[in-house]
Order: sequence, then structure tokens, then C-alpha cells
Amino acid sequence: MSSAANRLAAVQSDIQAAEAEFGREAGSVTLIAVSKTFEANDIRPVLDAGQKVFGENRVQEAMGKWPELRGDYAEIELHLIGPLQSNKAKEAVQTFDVIHTVDRPKIARALKSEMDRQDRQLPCFIQVNTGEEPQKAGIPPREVDAFISQCRDEIGLTIIGLMCIPPVDEAPGEHFALLEKIADRNGLAQLSMGMSADYPVAVGFGATHVRVGSAIFGARDYT
Repeated sequence: MSSAANRLAAVQSDIQAAEAEFGREAGSVTLIAVSKTFEANDIRPVLDAGQKVFGENRVQEAMGKWPELRGDYAEIELHLIGPLQSNKAKEAVQTFDVIHTVDRPKIARALKSEMDRQDRQLPCFIQVNTGEEPQKAGIPPREVDAFISQCRDEIGLTIIGLMCIPPVDEAPGEHFALLEKIADRNGLAQLSMGMSADYPVAVGFGATHVRVGSAIFGARDYT
């Protein structure tokens, strides 16, 4: 197996161990392999190892590599986990199967309009800025309940859960616990939280989806 496939197996093993440790049902956590910045040839070994669920940050990047990969591999599920501009809503609905980053009414309305136009209703997560960081996207916790209601009742999106990215300099557990609390009181069963550095912790706080990139694909080159 390639090194990426070996790392994938290690991450899968860690998730299984965390599920057992925290009393979660086996297989209840979905691993999203975050393939942003990696080329199709870097992704193929992970696909060959059986991984089906992937995450990308940028619509244009995903459009450049996933049509070919989808042609070669069946049953791929592609998640948008990065920020979305309303002028990319059409392409996002065409390209992705799940949206994790609904973070303002304008995006919610643009997505719903395109889903109706394309007759393709995608499940969505609302991104919550649990640390209320000014540089980071997401709805502040105090506004999430109202925004969930707006997305569901007024706009008509299919909201299945919440997503967060905790501040890098704070213990992630308190942010995961907050997200779980907000989701529970709004009747949302899905929690997209936990990345390469903290995904076993996220499993303990109820994560249903963990977004793991560098622990599978290796360090990214942003140059």
C-alpha cells in the first residue's frame, strides 16, 4: 500500500478506537478525507484503498479534478467544507453532494435557488463560529437558533447538522461541547467537527463527521 493508504488505515483505526472508548456505535462516525490542494494522482491511492467520502475547500479546485475521478470511481461523496461565495452557488450545487459551510442568509438563499433550479436538494450543515473569531466565517452561537429556523422554515434548506472549526489556541473540547449543545436543542443529529489534530476528541463529543486531511495525505505545500 502507498503511504497515503497506510495513513488512511491508521486514521480509520483511531476512529474505531475512539468509537469504542466513548461508547459510540461502531461505524457511526463518517471520515471525510480532505483532499484540498492535492492533485488527482495524490487522491487515487486513497480511493484505491476504499475511501469514498472526500472534502474540498474550493469550488473551482474541485471542479478541476473530481469529474475525472468520479468517472473512474463509483459512489464518491463530495463535501464542500470551505467558504462559499454566492456567485459560486451554481457550481457548488453541480459539483458537491453535501454543503458544510452555510453561514449567512445570502448564501442560504443562493443555494436554495440553485437547488430548485437544478432539482438537486443537497443536505447542508450550518457553520458556527464557536470562538467568535472575527477572521473566521460562521454564525455566532447566540444567533444560531434563529438562523437555523430561518434556513429551515423561511428559505427551505435541508439542514442536517452543524459544523465548527475551533480556535487553534484553545482546547477544542469546549467548542465541540458547545456545538453538540446547540445541535441537540435544535433537533439536529449531525455534527461536523474534528480535524487531523483533534478528531479522536471530537468523536468523544458526538461528532458524526470528522474532516481529516494532512493525517492522510501528508503536509500540504501552499507555495
